[in-house]
Amino acid sequence: MLWIAAFSLLVWLWLACCHGLFWRTDVRLPPRRPPERWPRVAVVVPARDEAAVLPLSLPTLLAQEYPGRARVILVDDHSSDDTGALAAELRTVDGLELTVTIPPPLPSGWTGKLWALRHGVEVAGPDVEYLLLTDADIAHGPDSLADLVAAAESNGLGLVSQMARLRVETGWERLIVPAFVYFFAQLYPFRRSNRPDARTAAAAGGCSLVRREALERAGGVAAIRGAVIDDVSLARAVKSSGGRIWLGLAEQVDSVRPYLRLEQLWRMVSRSAYAQLRHSPPLLLGTVLGLALVYLVPPVATVAGLVTGAPAVAAAGGAAWALMAGTYLPMVRYYGQPAAAVLLLPFTASLYLLMTVDSAVQHWRGRGAAWKGRTYSRA
Repeated sequence: MLWIAAFSLLVWLWLACCHGLFWRTDVRLPPRRPPERWPRVAVVVPARDEAAVLPLSLPTLLAQEYPGRARVILVDDHSSDDTGALAAELRTVDGLELTVTIPPPLPSGWTGKLWALRHGVEVAGPDVEYLLLTDADIAHGPDSLADLVAAAESNGLGLVSQMARLRVETGWERLIVPAFVYFFAQLYPFRRSNRPDARTAAAAGGCSLVRREALERAGGVAAIRGAVIDDVSLARAVKSSGGRIWLGLAEQVDSVRPYLRLEQLWRMVSRSAYAQLRHSPPLLLGTVLGLALVYLVPPVATVAGLVTGAPAVAAAGGAAWALMAGTYLPMVRYYGQPAAAVLLLPFTASLYLLMTVDSAVQHWRGRGAAWKGRTYSRA
């Protein structure tokens, strides 16, 4: 047990010091200044069965205080509720222009969201210089669009993406959500992704401003047509084609979607977890063992060492647990949660381990990445 605990401690020392400082939450929009000429922008919102959240999100887009020309295009992805009609009712006289459109039937080889995005980009027309791709459950502060464009123009970025601040109101949200963003940052360290010379590339699909030129150079939306994890795929396509990308945490971009039950959060994670592992059984096994080593061994070793009178085991486990808690604390504070919540991370990690295994099981059963009535067996 001592060797396992010591190895876990070494892993945590490496993660804390040598893994792109993934745990820090100070990666916010880069320095920016207003451009001499504000470029033309289209905001594209793919929406499928989103009538419940649109009244909270769409008005914030229509109310954007953008100095240049901008319009909002909501793509009603063949919803079974009143998404399209409700969006039209939310149109305002003094806000941004709103177009509500329905894409052609979904062709083979495309995910629904990306087919909707492609249609929205087509409707935007060739004169648009930037496209803000944002989800229907994302609310934006009044200066969000202007800040994103200024950051892109000031820093020569092809893609600027912000990880929206998710809801943390229910007990399950407070337990799962901060860890979700923490794990994402651990998988794709923001600082490393933002370096032009690094292979890491990531974005957050809820809020991504892409320069049209960069999108076309990357092959357009068609280049990632079948991707379930579309945000990371878009970032990779833009970066690999020579565009500079940037990803950070948001200050005025918030998700309004409620997750009232564990089942909803479970589905959010499990629908794409196995796709992230490229549907590989060896990668799944390695991930399960890695999660156990990194997140479960420290508390188990600490307790076992104390109970059995093995101080070296307890010390190694306790030190690893302390590093784990210390790296998680900034994210917990970012979400306004009590510091004591860091002690629950091993339990939360065990839930994520089970979600990942469940994702693989659903794939093997032929359900793949099931979402809103559609199933994608490959990504």
